Amino acid sequence: MAEPIEVAPGIALGPEEIEIDFIRSSGPGGQNVNKVSTAAQLRFDLRNSPSLPEGLKRRAVALLGSRLTGDGVVVITASRFRTQPQNRDDAVARLVEILREASVPPKPRRPTRPTLASKTRRLTGKSLRGTVKRLRSGKPDLD
Repeated sequence: MAEPIEVAPGIALGPEEIEIDFIRSSGPGGQNVNKVSTAAQLRFDLRNSPSLPEGLKRRAVALLGSRLTGDGVVVITASRFRTQPQNRDDAVARLVEILREASVPPKPRRPTRPTLASKTRRLTGKSLRGTVKRLRSGKPDLD
């Protein structure tokens, strides 16, 4: 049996959760491309995966976009290389990279308020700009 795929510390995918099929590739290969199925198509059921925590699944859904089907299955097609093993490894590496990125929870935003100095600078700039505009319009006051 193949060993689990490490995503992040304490999070690993079982190899039985990943399904890889080989399809014909449109990449390099000349005539060979019409005869041999070298592109790897990886399918991973994100929604029903027992290995991943719920928070990671939610963040991964946001990252995956169009690579996620309506049923919650991730589909990644790798055809960068001319051999099946390289494309299979590439597809798995891309899935792991996405899940690794999703495993890092976002930093909570801490609301801040503008300082008194920044408020003063903003208001000074506004009044200067208003003065410039007032001087440009019509005749200036001779007082």
